[in-house]
Amino acid sequence: MHFITHIRCVLFLHGFKQKDFKYSQKIKLEGKYSSLCFVVLYVVFSLSTDLLSRIDLDELMKKDEPPFNFPQTLEEFEYAFNEYGQLRHTKTGEPFVFNAREDLHRWNQKRYEALGEIITEYVYELLEKECNMTKAILPVDAEGDEPTSFIYLSPDALSNPSKLLVLIQGSGVVRAGQWARRLIINQDLNSGTQIPFIRRAMEEGFGVVVLNPNLNYLEVEKAPKSSPSHPPAEVSDEPAEKRERKDEQEGKKKREFYEKYRNPQKETETERIPIRENSSSEDHVLYVWDHFVSRAAAKNVFIMAHSYGGLSFVEMMNQREVQVKNRVCAVAFTDSAHNLWLQETTKGTQDWIFQYCSNWVSSPEPLDTPLDSMLPDCPKVSAGNKLLLCLHCVPKCGFSQYNDCWFKGHSTLKANVVCCHIPQSSISGGKLFVTIPVTLLIW
Repeated sequence: MHFITHIRCVLFLHGFKQKDFKYSQKIKLEGKYSSLCFVVLYVVFSLSTDLLSRIDLDELMKKDEPPFNFPQTLEEFEYAFNEYGQLRHTKTGEPFVFNAREDLHRWNQKRYEALGEIITEYVYELLEKECNMTKAILPVDAEGDEPTSFIYLSPDALSNPSKLLVLIQGSGVVRAGQWARRLIINQDLNSGTQIPFIRRAMEEGFGVVVLNPNLNYLEVEKAPKSSPSHPPAEVSDEPAEKRERKDEQEGKKKREFYEKYRNPQKETETERIPIRENSSSEDHVLYVWDHFVSRAAAKNVFIMAHSYGGLSFVEMMNQREVQVKNRVCAVAFTDSAHNLWLQETTKGTQDWIFQYCSNWVSSPEPLDTPLDSMLPDCPKVSAGNKLLLCLHCVPKCGFSQYNDCWFKGHSTLKANVVCCHIPQSSISGGKLFVTIPVTLLIW
């Protein structure tokens, strides 16, 4: 570094002497005066070089992160759903743009999440106004300020004497009435919500129950820390090792944000208060079965379970095996996350699921192609698409003397028809031992 600085000084002086030779003669820059000038310039260049080396260019490149203040309504976001159920900008007519601000990923993600919360409320409104469904509060005996969840019921969900459809979604941010938030925002309401299929089920005379397995806690702002004599109550039953890994990952993310932004926005610290008997998807499905589905008048119950919803159904069946076998006629899994062996199911449950359930999974194979499975728990067939998108099943049933039934569903990527037949039932002594014939149609 100093050698380079020395060379720069020599070249500078050489240029100075060549360019201003007459001037140097005039001031008689000779002998020790020339040497003194060189030393002064050498010191100046050394100091400037050291100063530049101490400047953190990464710090200069950091951005000022904008506040997390986002609109509270679709109108304020300047977005609306058009006649085709597509989310479009009210001024430009363009689809939703995630990267509203370049190189501000966290801000863009927070904006996306804020829009998602508005859409959740919008779907609730559609369920109530267009599908004429009502909320049922959970727990049913909730008191005072106790955190609560809810499900949606069609007007005849509990009184329909013939047939009942139960919809169980997957995990994540989706709430009642939604299959996938991403599909709602990027495609349309018909692709991402359960609403078109709820309507069809009602037209075919079904009662409908829409579960809400991901609403498991009330999130509140964390109170300021007081005396250490009252430690916060433990609200999670996760293993300590898992919590430590999660905390470590969150800490790493925060460090990355602080490395990227000069003044990153501080997020509000919150805590989660679990909802009694509904603190997980598995608990929720079991609770709804015990307090609603098992008490419904319908003789024939049909279940559609997507992704983690399939796992939750199997977990419920582990605890209510006899009831499920007596009431449930058929189960349509779509990309189900269940595992009969890891979930320690009985031989009777495994046999029942193999006979009365079918799992449509993402696959590059043509629609309805039978697929091999490492664990032959139930018939597995191709959904005809490579992407992990929701497959939406809505039943259409007309019970004849043979109790024939067929489901009609929807895939966002295909327009073909598939059929899968589940064996016919045999009814003896008024008790349903085997499921009715089912044809699942996915177009």
